[in-house]
Amino acid sequence: MSKHKKILILCTGNSCRSQMAEGILKSFDSTLEVYSAGTDIAKEVHPKAIKVMQEIGIDISKNYPKKVDMFLNQSFDYVITVCDSARDTCPNFIGDVKHKIHIGFDDPAKAQGTDEEVLKVFRKVRDEIYSSFKELYEKNL
Repeated sequence: MSKHKKILILCTGNSCRSQMAEGILKSFDSTLEVYSAGTDIAKEVHPKAIKVMQEIGIDISKNYPKKVDMFLNQSFDYVITVCDSARDTCPNFIGDVKHKIHIGFDDPAKAQGTDEEVLKVFRKVRDEIYSSFKELYEKNL
């Protein structure tokens, strides 16, 4: 289905949503070249993001947050923002981009409550990302 598409997923911290989206897209099609990055990166991929992805058989434990600057001189078929602040702070990705898409998700890292309540939010966001990116993949990639 894919003709070697190159995709960059942008978020603010590159610790949750963009990392989950990267792992999910790669799970659909190993020929996709998928990267994720942030505008104000976190120190690490959120441990709960790693945990909820492992629950669906996707390992992002070796991933690490990357600054968007390292991709500015590259060409992409798609640049996809997954949080509103990344869309606002990165409206003009300077690299060569064929398609820019915004698919916003709540930030699970902001969830509060017990460990189980917070995990529930991470699972909800993970499932929303899965559904949205599955639809995107089937229609466009």
